[in-house]
Amino acid sequence: MVTQPPHDDLDDEKLARQKEIEDWLPITSSRNAKWWYSAFHNVTAMVGAGVLGLPYAMSQLGWGPGVAVLVLSWIITLYTLWQMVEMHEMVPGKRFDRYHELGQHAFGEKLGLYIVVPQQLIVEIGVCIVYMVTGGKSLKKFHELVCEDCKPIKLTYFIMIFASVHFVLSHLPNFNSISGVSLAAAVMSLSYSTIAWASSASKGVQEDVQYGYKAKSTVGTVFNFFSGLGDVAFAYAGHNVVLEIQATIPSTPEKPSKGPMWRGVIVAYIVVALCYFPVALVGYYIFGNGVEDNILMSLKKPAWLIATANIFVVIHVIGSYQIYAMPVFDMMETLLVKKLNFRPTTALRFCVRNFYVAATMFVGMTFPFFGGLLAFFGGFAFAPTTYFLPCIIWLAIYKPKKYSLSWWANWVCIVFGLFLMVLSPIGGLRTIVIQSKGYKFYS
Repeated sequence: MVTQPPHDDLDDEKLARQKEIEDWLPITSSRNAKWWYSAFHNVTAMVGAGVLGLPYAMSQLGWGPGVAVLVLSWIITLYTLWQMVEMHEMVPGKRFDRYHELGQHAFGEKLGLYIVVPQQLIVEIGVCIVYMVTGGKSLKKFHELVCEDCKPIKLTYFIMIFASVHFVLSHLPNFNSISGVSLAAAVMSLSYSTIAWASSASKGVQEDVQYGYKAKSTVGTVFNFFSGLGDVAFAYAGHNVVLEIQATIPSTPEKPSKGPMWRGVIVAYIVVALCYFPVALVGYYIFGNGVEDNILMSLKKPAWLIATANIFVVIHVIGSYQIYAMPVFDMMETLLVKKLNFRPTTALRFCVRNFYVAATMFVGMTFPFFGGLLAFFGGFAFAPTTYFLPCIIWLAIYKPKKYSLSWWANWVCIVFGLFLMVLSPIGGLRTIVIQSKGYKFYS
């Protein structure tokens, strides 16, 4: 008589190990978020420092195209966000907790990873680097305003000071544990956006204001236009973390997570509109094409108000950095634990996260070209993951009827997204080249 090997025990062991890993990983370890968590996580992810660059983007795009691109982006990204929320649980009994899992479902195991992961990583790591620079610059500006007689300190040191906060905060285990930081960041984004447009409005239209294109040559104008498109694309970048945020909301067949998630998204998008449109339109109206690439730099007085706004920006980008870093931590920790069979321990997490913060700090200190970086990353990776990848996945999975409303809507988004993806990195790269000519490393 042949005895069967006790493979049930093996299966149980395997399942137990899988459960242990899932309970440890940052995205799936806590699923008790409320709908308002989704609201402020989305606001923190979306309303980044990019909002302060919108008046400058308007000056590169001009009134007509500028308003059109802003409004179109708001509508298209809300639509693609809705698609992602819907697709989170389209397979009964399964949740796509991560962007790449949705990609794998649509395009196959290997191809899905190759399509989604590089783009998502470029966005998330790109944002973290840009926020290192933004945090450092805002701290520097605050220091200059508060202490005018002090000896000037290099930007490099301010970036290091900003990074020191993340060496502590990045050890919060998962999305729910950073909800307090995220709420503070969301409140700050509304606050500094309001300061930016309200203090611009109280200044009144500047005497020699001009609304024409600033560049002297046609080539310069065209490149600046492309760069402006990238700045707008960068301002709508929350899609890269939306499935990961939804993964933290509890879900049952009777009450799927898409209900509370969508409620949170609607609130977030109303806040986004309240931040973006006034800042972009009022800022450009007041300063014209002379506006700086960060509107707070154009507002010199009153010093205390601008100093306050800069500290608000710092608090906001602290929260935002954490939101974008969490999926990267998740990917790194998944790779180490599932593929390389490391034990899921606190020591492993400590090493991984400190390494990541140090790496983004180092790159931020080396290349602090804020405006150009925005446009370059904006087009290169934000446009696909935000504007058209959700549409391609939707078409691949749901296969709507040719020439139906859904079919048309998705193709319009795809074309608009491709247009952004191809054009804006060109402008951004040119800006980086121009800015880097007179640049000294770690100065």
